[in-house]
Amino acid sequence: LPMSAQAHRAWLAPTSTVLSGTDAWVGFDAGMSNGVFIADHAAMNLAGLVITAPDGSAAQPENMIRARYRSSFDLHLTQAGTWKVANVSSGLTATYMENGEQKRWRGQAAEFPGAIPAGATDVVATRVSNRIETFVTLGAPTDTVFTNPADGLVLIPVTHPNDLAAGEAATFKLSNDGLPAAGVEVTIARGGTRYRDNPEEMTVTTGADGSFTVTWPEPGLYWLNATVRTPAQGDTVAANAQYVAVMEVLS
Repeated sequence: LPMSAQAHRAWLAPTSTVLSGTDAWVGFDAGMSNGVFIADHAAMNLAGLVITAPDGSAAQPENMIRARYRSSFDLHLTQAGTWKVANVSSGLTATYMENGEQKRWRGQAAEFPGAIPAGATDVVATRVSNRIETFVTLGAPTDTVFTNPADGLVLIPVTHPNDLAAGEAATFKLSNDGLPAAGVEVTIARGGTRYRDNPEEMTVTTGADGSFTVTWPEPGLYWLNATVRTPAQGDTVAANAQYVAVMEVLS
């Protein structure tokens, strides 16, 4: 899972987010580190990379490499409008006791019923979903890539993520499994901490409809992160959902 290193912050950072012309190229770096956008811990596994073009079609990365501290690729923007670049994963984790020893299992939900030994006890299963994404726009912004899948934690823009300016407020909504994610704490951090004495972070909490508002203090590349943990209820398993977005704020 791309965000399995919980002590570190996962990020997917574009070289540009707003471009002009009839076509353009954007580069991306993806990694996990203590400070956002600082490639010093581990490269991100991009097995779940999904790129959506403005017309809804799937696009492919080019020149993909995985180095020691970061994964990189290029994207050729051949359509006008907003593109979504996301690294998505989901699955199930479980712990159980067998012959007095605690064991762990991880895989897909469909594999779970046959994966746990018949004599196992104290089985605790958790559904896990992770989404790390960013957006780039060629020409005028569009909203065709903003969908609300019924699985995991997702961002639904009210303010377009490629129309952000320092000193201005932007509003977004979080949805979890297709429903408003209320009371969720969202952490927002600006990049460039390597050259500052103190990290610039702020937190906001979503309202009853899942919405939250951010007033950007300065231009720069920002990292947004939210986590929702849902305990098991009845026949349903517990769920952990994480969401990360990277957005550029212009002056």
